[in-house]
Amino acid sequence: MLEIGTVLVQEELIKENFVCNLHHCKGACCVEGDSGAPLNADEIQVLKEIYPKVKPFMTEKGIQAIEEQGTHVVDMDGDLTTPCVDGNKECAYVTWEGDITKCAIEKAYEQGAIHWKKPISCHLYPIRITAYPEFDVLHYDRWHICHAACTLGNELKVPVYSFLKDPLIRKYGENWYNELEEAAAQENV
Repeated sequence: MLEIGTVLVQEELIKENFVCNLHHCKGACCVEGDSGAPLNADEIQVLKEIYPKVKPFMTEKGIQAIEEQGTHVVDMDGDLTTPCVDGNKECAYVTWEGDITKCAIEKAYEQGAIHWKKPISCHLYPIRITAYPEFDVLHYDRWHICHAACTLGNELKVPVYSFLKDPLIRKYGENWYNELEEAAAQENV
């Protein structure tokens, strides 16, 4: 593990390559799994506030799920997550462009309706954060549905942390990211 400030970074995030390939996976990470997207406690109020502006970008099923369950839920493990449609199908905030999933929150952001892109767990995927009181640990979440992203990342030679530069800066700041880049360069010497 690399220690960057108060964050421990799994070396796989530097050594493994990854570039999302939506034309292959169709955004399966938004429709598969045991529950919705993980949320931080501070994101709960944001979701409540932005929901009226995100709602026009959502599907009818997604709106129904939010109206029934709320803008967030507590899953079977006791974690805060986005609600899902029809039990544990797609995230309630999923919308579709043809057969590819898109995020209604992100679409509202892109259209200027809101100023918050999406939950940080979605923005950072395939990085997952384990938060402790004094530090975070960043893990590479390997999932078979991302095989095409690994293949494309290898072809383009883009490490996981480089692919996720923007969300890492969003979460930890530009100075932190610059330190990560320097540490990664030293690891690859």
